[in-house]
Amino acid sequence: MTNEKNTINEEVEIESTEQVELTEGNTGEAFVSDEAKTEDTEVNSVDQYLQEIQQLKEKLEEADNRILRLQADFDNFRRRTRLDQEAGEKYRAQKLITDLLPALDNFERAMKLEADNDQTKSLLQGMDMVYRSMVEALKKEGVEPIEAVGKEFDPHLHQAVMQGEDDNFGSNIVTDEFQKGYLLKDRVIRPSMVKVNQ
Repeated sequence: MTNEKNTINEEVEIESTEQVELTEGNTGEAFVSDEAKTEDTEVNSVDQYLQEIQQLKEKLEEADNRILRLQADFDNFRRRTRLDQEAGEKYRAQKLITDLLPALDNFERAMKLEADNDQTKSLLQGMDMVYRSMVEALKKEGVEPIEAVGKEFDPHLHQAVMQGEDDNFGSNIVTDEFQKGYLLKDRVIRPSMVKVNQ
């Protein structure tokens, strides 16, 4: 009987030891598993942080580029505005001058008339004085007539309305001027209407 009790006790001890080992094994696995989970979580967190940092860097770079573009656009706008103001100041009288040119042409045509009596001569002298005053006022604003006859044809300054053959002039030289052209500073207000030698 005592042998049987000893055998039973030994069996119980073995089972208890196995259970303890199993429990310890489970705890060990659970411990290892928790540690692995913690490492995985830490790796995932680091990856997430790195991803967020990369996204923030990209957003910052995009914002910097946008600011640089806006600054460049603003600088261009300021420069264009300044140039427009300068051009407006420089060529402020262009419309008025353009409107006065036909009157100037009429004065020139009228002064080419032959005076047959004193009254016509005095009238022409008065017209000549008015014409010179107008020319002086235009010069003060920067208006200059374009030289044409005897000069080489320049499509920026001259408008060819006829071609001719004249032995006194070389090829592509302006031989006659039908209407005077004018420059306002460096801008052509009206090109000269000319006849060009072939």
